[in-house]
This record gives sequence, structure tokens and C-alpha cells, in this order.
Amino acid sequence: MNLLDIRNLSIELTTQGEDILAVDRVSLSLKEGEFRGLVGESGSGKSIFAQAIIGVLDDKWHVTADRFHWQGIDLLRLPIEERKQIIIKDVAMIFQEPMSCLDPTNSIGDQIEEALDPRQFSGYFWQRAKQRRAAAIKLLHKVGIKQHSVCINSYPHQLNTALCQRVMIAIALAKRPKLLIADEPTASMEAINQAQIFRLLSSLNQLKNMSILLISHELEKISHWTDNLTVMYSGQFVEAGSTDQIFNTPFHPYTKALMDSTPTAEKQIVSKSRLPTLPGTIPVLQHLPIGCRLGPRCPNAQKKCVTAPQIESYHGHQVSCHFSHRKDY
Repeated sequence: MNLLDIRNLSIELTTQGEDILAVDRVSLSLKEGEFRGLVGESGSGKSIFAQAIIGVLDDKWHVTADRFHWQGIDLLRLPIEERKQIIIKDVAMIFQEPMSCLDPTNSIGDQIEEALDPRQFSGYFWQRAKQRRAAAIKLLHKVGIKQHSVCINSYPHQLNTALCQRVMIAIALAKRPKLLIADEPTASMEAINQAQIFRLLSSLNQLKNMSILLISHELEKISHWTDNLTVMYSGQFVEAGSTDQIFNTPFHPYTKALMDSTPTAEKQIVSKSRLPTLPGTIPVLQHLPIGCRLGPRCPNAQKKCVTAPQIESYHGHQVSCHFSHRKDY
């Protein structure tokens, strides 16, 4: 049974009486203990999709889906408050902008302690308070903050962005979630610190059997840690499969373009030459192309692309394209 099973989820933005389809019929399933990557350019709808999962979008966003199951429970049939209670208990998210997500009126220590699962403490209230502070310090050490005495008594505005990002990760881990959604968790960190956080996420996945959805625009970077990958473009699903399948035989022209534009040691690149890229830019929500949204930029585009392609599966490798690069299987 899948931990999370979403089918054809769409998200519409209502603005000035006009409905804009930001995410169009995206499906995603996560098994218990799975480490899945969700990749795509900035503006492809990855963060909005993740926020729809945990239910933090405001009223201007309208979310619909054919199926939205959590551990076999149909969340769409539940009242909103009951649905939120289930998600809050079992799902945590590391947000992309920590400074805007942390409470400026509470200290870092208080915010971490508030997120801790109270069931892990016992004894009298003064004993539990000491246990909570010890657990908060342990979490700060786990995310790489050694000078906990300074950090734990500080307020968010007194820390830099990289430290706030680590605090956000500590708060997410405090809940001991079954599913951790990490939205660009290392965006403000240096390379050596990024590797440390990725190793932490990998150990939680392997030792605690925690399912992780890692969101990034850097396909090559997260490929070393994930089991499976899902690729999005402009709010649409384009390709999904195991990490090995995506890297060894990318079917969709967008996935292939992402890989071609990533410099690696194996590629022979002439000095000062331009990396191969798709022409144009990702479309804005107000002026989306009909059919396949990659059409205006796609090197394989033909007349048929004005209709949305169906998802096809080849040995578990899924692709949504009329003219993919797939081989005959």
C-alpha cells in the first residue's frame, strides 16, 4: 500500500475573477521508506504542489484531485479540519524561505520545543521541560549547529539565512514525521554543508524508514541520494521513474535538456562555450500554451502537440509526450 497516492491533482489560482491553472493533473505516489526527487525549473509548480499536499494554501488556490489518499484514507471525503489533523501529525515540510516561516516573536529553542512530539517525554512537568530542552539541543547538533547555546536563545532575525534553514530542518525533524517534504533544503548553504544535510536526510530514510520528497531544480545534485525521480514542467507531469532509468534513458525532451545543460566531468566542453539549453523561457501562468506546455520550446514539437499527451508507462518508466526519445521496449 502506498503511503501517499495522488491522482490528477490540479491547482487553480483565482485572481480578478479569472481562473489560472497553475498545476494540471499531476499524479504522485510515495511508498513507505521511499526517497523520491521532484525536479523542474523554477516556476514549474513544485512548491505549490507540495504546499497543496500539506494543506497550507490560502483560499485563492482551489485544489481538486481524482484521488488523494494517505495510508489508504481518502482525505477528500473528510472535513477540512480532520484532514489537516491527519496531515499535521504525519507530514512535515522544510520550506524554501526559512526567514518568512519562523516566528519572529519566539526564540529558536521555544519553536523547536513546541514542534516536539510530547509522547516521547515522561515524568513531572519540570522533568519534561528539561527533556524538551535536551531534545531541542540534540536536534540542533543533528543538523550541524554545534554552538547551540547561542542559537537556542536567539530569535530568527539574529541568525543568517543558512542557520535559519538548519533550524527549519530541525523543527521538521522534531515531529518525527512519516513523510518529510524538503523544498530546496540546502538552497542557502555552501557545497560542503549541502552534502552534510543530504547525508542526514539519507540516514533518516535508511535508519528511520522515513519517506522523503526532495524538491529541487538541480537534477544532477539530488540524483546521488534519491531512489526515484518525478520531473515537472510548467505545472505538468512530464516523466517519472527510477533515478537510474531517468539518467540512463531519459524519454522526455525536457528531461534530456535538463541533463544536457548540466556540466559533468565526463563531458568534453570547449572552454568558454555555451551549455546546450532549450530556447525561450518557462511560460507565465497568464499566457499558458494549449496542449503540451513545452511545445513552444520543444525541439520535437509537431502539430499534434496542441493536444495534451497521455501518460504512457514502459516497465515502470512513465512519460507524457507524443514524440519522446524512448527506445522500443
